[in-house]
Order: sequence, then structure tokens, then C-alpha cells
Amino acid sequence: MKKWIGLLGTFLLLAGCATEKPVTVNNEVSPSNPSGDLAPLPEKTKVIIAEDGSASGAGFYIANEKGYFDDYNIEVEFATFANSDDMLPALASGEVDIAGGISSASFFNAVAQGIDVKIIADKGHNEKGKSYFTFVIGSDKQDKIKEYKDLKGKKVAVSTEHAVDDYIFQNMLDYAGLTEKDVEFVLMPDFGNMMAAIENGSIDAALQIEPLITQGTAEGIHVRFGDATDFAPEAQIAMVLGSPKFMTDEQNVSLRFMAAYLKGVRDYNDAFKKGKGKKEIIDIMTKYTALKDPAVWDEVFVTGLDPNGKMFIDDIRNQYKLYEKQGAIRGTFDFDKAIDTSVTEKAVEIIGEYK
Repeated sequence: MKKWIGLLGTFLLLAGCATEKPVTVNNEVSPSNPSGDLAPLPEKTKVIIAEDGSASGAGFYIANEKGYFDDYNIEVEFATFANSDDMLPALASGEVDIAGGISSASFFNAVAQGIDVKIIADKGHNEKGKSYFTFVIGSDKQDKIKEYKDLKGKKVAVSTEHAVDDYIFQNMLDYAGLTEKDVEFVLMPDFGNMMAAIENGSIDAALQIEPLITQGTAEGIHVRFGDATDFAPEAQIAMVLGSPKFMTDEQNVSLRFMAAYLKGVRDYNDAFKKGKGKKEIIDIMTKYTALKDPAVWDEVFVTGLDPNGKMFIDDIRNQYKLYEKQGAIRGTFDFDKAIDTSVTEKAVEIIGEYK
């Protein structure tokens, strides 16, 4: 099981752009351009993407490997960030241009307290009936736990409080007609430990993530229990965040960067939803992520990535309301100021809507 613990990805995705001054270039669509849409930047521009190898970074990996960034004269360099506490200030100051994160009380509080970042695009959601982030129960519990309401009195592990994990857990309780007092909440930040705890019987169920869901099922440790879309069909699990500087002063770069990213996401959707070019995309994913076995990529339920970058914005608001109800919010979060999908919408207008 140890090799599988290393396969876990978080939702953080960061990018930094080396351009010091905005460059004025032609943003008109022209079939004569190498990309078939926007002209490349007049000078090669480096964009640093700090990524931990999570599957939700697929659009960036694919765009890099297939030359979509090259088409716009963008050079990418992958790096890492220690944690989100370091990332958000760097993003707000413009040292980092693009970041991926989850909606959590700590994120909302940071923005409310003056860390200026923009929520700009989807970076992860569950696909209906094929959630990559969902509940599992011990294989030996199948006779006793058949419906969500049967979790009453059971020990359920969740990785965080006042974050999207907690939000999905709370939605499950509401759906089952249960309250927090009806189950024993077990805070367990490490997903690998969840699988070990189910195996040794110290917990009954867990809100687990791929590829451990598939691996634990194959080993007979646990089984999928329903699907998170049963009760949270539009949960926004992760978002692409943008630096205000990157969004305003460097629009020529950010627009091309987003267009390339969405092209990568579309290839990802073509591969895992339509089977088009799947081997090539799996090869790219095994190169960039910790999941190196191509056969497992054929089995797992993959991260949902919207090919037009659309988010479930109402769900982000609902998550905020829950954390506020829990007393975890400090200050006021301005959604109208924080959510800015203009660069994503412009990129879709240029490359066309994916259907």
C-alpha cells in the first residue's frame, strides 16, 4: 500500500510569469497564425507552473507536451510551492500568476483580510456517477451499511474541517436525514491512513480519493458507497486562481495561457470521455503525476475538468455559507470582486466552445 500513498495529489496548482511589462500584441483571431487563432507573443515569455503532480493539473501537462504553449511563444517551467499559506500572498503580489486551490474557510478568510486573488476557472469537480472524490465503506460492512442512513452510529473519516471535504460530508448527512450527532466524525488528514484504518476496522467509512479508491477496491479493503453526486451533484472541489497583476497588466500572456490550458483540458476530456487519443494522454499523465501505471489510469474515475473552464459558482457560495454557519469565517468575502472569469470566457470565445 505504501506506493499508493505517494500517489495522492492535492489541489494546489501555481504558475508564475516572468514578463516584467505588458506586451502589446495582436489579439485578433487569424487562421494564418500557427495556433489557428491568436498570434504568438513577439518575445518568448516564461511562465512558471508550480505543481505537485496532482491529476487536476492535467490541462497544463497536456498543453505543455502537445505544444499548445509553444504556439503562443510561452515557455513553461514547473516548480513547487511549500503550502497554500505561502502561495496566496505570492499570488496576490504578482510573484505567482496562476494558482489552484480549494474553497475553504481559510481561503475565504485570507481573501477577506486583504489577500487579493481572483477565482477564474474550474480545476476539479466530480463527474456524475463517477466521482473521483467520494465515500467508501469497509468491504466487510456491506451487509450492514446499504444506504446512507445506515451510517448512523458509524465512524466516518474526513480529511479536513471547514473545507470542501467537510462540505461534502455535511451534504451527505442532510441527504441521509442524519445530523453530526448521529455519526462519529473522525478527522484524518492522510488518505492513505484512511485505507489502513478501514482495513484494521478502526473506522467504518471514509471520504476517499482516487487512485486509492480503485486500489483499495482491487485489494478488497473497501468498496465505493454510492457516489458523491447523489447528494452533491455540483460540488466545486477546486478552482484556478489568478493574480490581479496577471489578469490586468499581462492580459496578452494570460489570455494565451488560458487558451492553451483549455486546449489541454479538451484533449483530456476527449481521451477519458470519448476514448480519443487516450493512450497518448495517459502517457502524459504518467509522466507528470505520481500514478505511473497506465493500466490504473484505465480503471480510475478521473478528475472532472470542464473543457470551457466553467465553475459551479453557486456551489462556491453554498460552501461559504456553510463555513459561515460553522463560525469559521472571519470578515466578509466579496464574491463580485473575487470571481473574475473574463479571461476564461475570452479564451473560449477565441478557441470556440467545446460541446
